[in-house]
Amino acid sequence: MLYRNRMKKILYYFLFSPIFLSAQINESDTLSVKASLSITGFYQGGNVETLIFRAKTDFSFKPWKKWVFKNQNSYIYQEFGKTKADEDILSLNFLYLNPERRIYPFVLGFVSTNFRREIDLRYLLGAGATFQILNKNDNWLKLSISSEYEQTDFSKTNFNYLEYNGNKSINTLRGTIWANGKYHVFKNKIIVNHEFYFQPSLEDSNNFRWQSDVGLEFPVWEFLNFKINYRHTFESIVIENQKQEDRFLTFGFTLKSY
Repeated sequence: MLYRNRMKKILYYFLFSPIFLSAQINESDTLSVKASLSITGFYQGGNVETLIFRAKTDFSFKPWKKWVFKNQNSYIYQEFGKTKADEDILSLNFLYLNPERRIYPFVLGFVSTNFRREIDLRYLLGAGATFQILNKNDNWLKLSISSEYEQTDFSKTNFNYLEYNGNKSINTLRGTIWANGKYHVFKNKIIVNHEFYFQPSLEDSNNFRWQSDVGLEFPVWEFLNFKINYRHTFESIVIENQKQEDRFLTFGFTLKSY
């Protein structure tokens, strides 16, 4: 019963909260408002109970004539044998200026938590520029470069690198390289999307992370796609005895407004 109530609360939160009425949105599109909601997961019952649930939203709108605000949110929950293994929240927020141009600037603010990594709170604030490599017939590819200030608050103070032991918060300046794209192939029967980034610290060579997120979508209806998603993450600095890599393979649907 507790499990069912938890899942209902999660679903209601993502489906009915206004900011989450929203796969991956191209901020350079001409539409004033765009939104999508992607839900993927996996469940196995019986001798071994396994639950993986992932929800992702994208929402963008134009607050002013030359500006576009984009909000991306994701939630991951995992249970193995009714024991919680993950409960992660990530909110990415961008404000772009003149995103219809080949090169345009942006500012960003990120907030996240991570149960398995024992990260109570992480936030980043920064700015950068995006380069449009391809933007034609619903196919697009973009590269971005940015720099951020980051603070990460951990619940423990023993790390895999001894030099960080005793610090409950780790602060650094980072640089980030992004590669995002979306492609319609086989006469729009398959949609391929990806988000890759690499984030090294500009101060400490052993402090870096990267993530790759690849999705395949198969249109079912004008506003509904079946989706297969693979996500691979790496963190160089982790709590002692934790693994640095995580992988997720999930299946589900994307609901969009465009």
